[in-house]
Amino acid sequence: MRKLARTDLLSLEAYAEQRAAFRADALAHKRARTLHLGEHFTLLFEDRLTVQAQVQEMLRIERIFEAAGIQDELDAYNPLIPDGDNLKATLLIEYADPAQRARELARLHGIEHALFAQIERHGRAQTFADEDLARSDAGKTSAVHFLRFQFAAAQIAALRAGAALAFVVDDARMPLTVTVPAELRAQLLADFSA
Repeated sequence: MRKLARTDLLSLEAYAEQRAAFRADALAHKRARTLHLGEHFTLLFEDRLTVQAQVQEMLRIERIFEAAGIQDELDAYNPLIPDGDNLKATLLIEYADPAQRARELARLHGIEHALFAQIERHGRAQTFADEDLARSDAGKTSAVHFLRFQFAAAQIAALRAGAALAFVVDDARMPLTVTVPAELRAQLLADFSA
């Protein structure tokens, strides 16, 4: 999937004019690319549109209009766009109550390393958590992680041939297995395009 360039972005003025419609489309797109893993874990699968929406909002909020600043934002967010042989996702660990959130983030320290993509009869894709920077410290995990699920060619071929895809938390503290529904599966298969 092609990374974003400055020419793909709307100017601050154009974005202000189109923001309501653009955000509505982007939010609908994000909902279609979301997988809930139980009550408290959510995966948002990133692509060009989800990243463009984030970049456009950051440019707007920070009033960035100079080329170097725009490029800095692109450099920060472009790594979230899939490369054709992987899926990239933001993992959100969500607890509404702040006290419960603090307890659970401490209890679930390192859980981001126990999340895998499982391909029916073809094993697990290799998972990389937080390649940009460490998001856990000695005492707790972060509420937000960035994950890359790296697939072998045979795994991608199996998925294209109809193999089921599930996401698994292989950890006794919160064991989960969620099979990806057909609509989301179709979206994710498109991420394997060059």
